[in-house]
Amino acid sequence: MNIDAYPPLDGVRVLDASRVLAGPLCGQVLGDLGAEVIKVERPGAGDDTRAWGPPFAGPLSAYFLSCNRNKKGMTLDLACAEGLEIFYDLAKRSDILLENFRAVSASKLGLSPQALHGVNPRLIICSISGFGRTGPLGDLPGYDFAIQGLSGFMNITGPVAGPPCKVGVAIADVLTGLNAAIAVLACLHARKQSDHGYHIDLALLDCAVAAQVNLVQAYLTSGQVPPRQGNAHLQIVPYQSFATADDWIILAIGNDGQWHRFCQAAERPDLAGDARFASNTLRVQHRDVLIPVLEVLFRSRPSSAWLALLEQAEIPQAPVWDYAQLFGHPQAAARGLRISVRDPAGNAIDLAGSPFHISGTTLPPAAAPPTLGQHTDEILGRLLDLPAARIDELKKNGVI
Repeated sequence: MNIDAYPPLDGVRVLDASRVLAGPLCGQVLGDLGAEVIKVERPGAGDDTRAWGPPFAGPLSAYFLSCNRNKKGMTLDLACAEGLEIFYDLAKRSDILLENFRAVSASKLGLSPQALHGVNPRLIICSISGFGRTGPLGDLPGYDFAIQGLSGFMNITGPVAGPPCKVGVAIADVLTGLNAAIAVLACLHARKQSDHGYHIDLALLDCAVAAQVNLVQAYLTSGQVPPRQGNAHLQIVPYQSFATADDWIILAIGNDGQWHRFCQAAERPDLAGDARFASNTLRVQHRDVLIPVLEVLFRSRPSSAWLALLEQAEIPQAPVWDYAQLFGHPQAAARGLRISVRDPAGNAIDLAGSPFHISGTTLPPAAAPPTLGQHTDEILGRLLDLPAARIDELKKNGVI
């Protein structure tokens, strides 16, 4: 196979004016695929997540490190006329703009999609917000925790008899960032034929609802709000975690053949022969009878014994790991789940690796997230041909 010398998004320039997680994660994905991503931040403070710690690696918080690799960083005050003019000049030279300004604020600043398309008609603008640009909630700020509560995520997450729980990571932000990457890449492809720009209106609430797939569809199909299942599955049984004699394991039986093999391996042929458990539909209907029996059964042996037995019988199973166990496993090294980069001072920083493994092309090596304003001079000089004296003047005026 011939190997392309250039990464998939070579020559694509992204202006990342977003902050916190959804937009920055989208920018990181595009950077991982070879785009030139310019992160624009407020002078002095920068992205809010720079201060979200501990832990920190030097001046960079772990949170900021998680979603800003493979970017160049500059500072720019968008609220002043000189800063806005520079931003327009950068937009003219960019293919994609990521932003999460509130609609009212963007209009006041001259950063509405209409204004930006007036500057660059071919620009692909992705506007990320909590609720989108339409509807009665349109101009409310959106926060992942609130979106998890409003979207139904918290109502389906957590113990059966316990309180509603959020997902352990900012899942609405993450899903929106990934959907943003999909949308901008689709528009980038479409632009080859249309030769015009696009405005993408992406909402955290919409992405969170779409991600709940079968559970949302169960409600729409039946009109019944699905009950919280904890670590079990609404529509498959047995498909959940079980406490063993010394730990926890996951059992994920997805069909009746696996169920029969499980019963044989577990030396419980009586369960396989019980008419109440003959099919998945029947097991779902009789889960209140079956699951207590399995809970007692799994407590009879340690996890290592169960995992070995289930693996030999080709039953889907897994231990429950923490991060130390995950990153200590050879699979993590084989897939590059942990990578090491150097910060501007030359210090090593460990990051979570990109999930992309693509044959036939060369992906860029990972670069550490930028310190605040690290590449401002370079970007203004290289892209906008500003002389050093002008850059110094902008610094004195607080524009950069």
